[in-house]
Amino acid sequence: MTRLLLTVPEAAQALAVSRGKLYQLLATGAGDSIRIDGSRRIPVSALIDYITRLTRKEIAV
Repeated sequence: MTRLLLTVPEAAQALAVSRGKLYQLLATGAGDSIRIDGSRRIPVSALIDYITRLTRKEIAV
């Protein structure tokens, strides 16, 4: 079964950024996350959406 949610360290590693940078992205609304019993999880789909938005911005420039 494919995982749908990642921990913050896993998501940061997937994006090749630090945990701190990922928390900054979440705080500014650049990415989405959910909380499950006090644990923050990042949907894989949110990472894909974020990368897609970045790619579109670069293409438009």
